[in-house]
Amino acid sequence: MIEIKTKLRKWGNSFGIVVPQKTIETTEIKEGDEVTILMNKEKTKNVLGEMFGTLKTKKTTREIMEEIDKELDSEF
Repeated sequence: MIEIKTKLRKWGNSFGIVVPQKTIETTEIKEGDEVTILMNKEKTKNVLGEMFGTLKTKKTTREIMEEIDKELDSEF
C-alpha cells in the first residue's frame, strides 16, 4: 500500500483526485485499473490546540504569570 497526499478537486458535477506521476510509475498502475482509496480529512485549523489543549479563563496572561510567580516564591 502506498500513501499520498492530494487535494480533492471539482470536475464538472463530480469531484476527483490527482495521483502524482511518480506514484503511477512506482505502483505500475494504469488507466482502467481498479484502485481502493482510503480517505481521511486532515484538520489544519488549530493544530497546537489539539496537541496541547486549550485553556479557558478570564484571567489575563499577566495575572496567570503573577500567580505562578507567587507559588514559586512560596516554595522557596
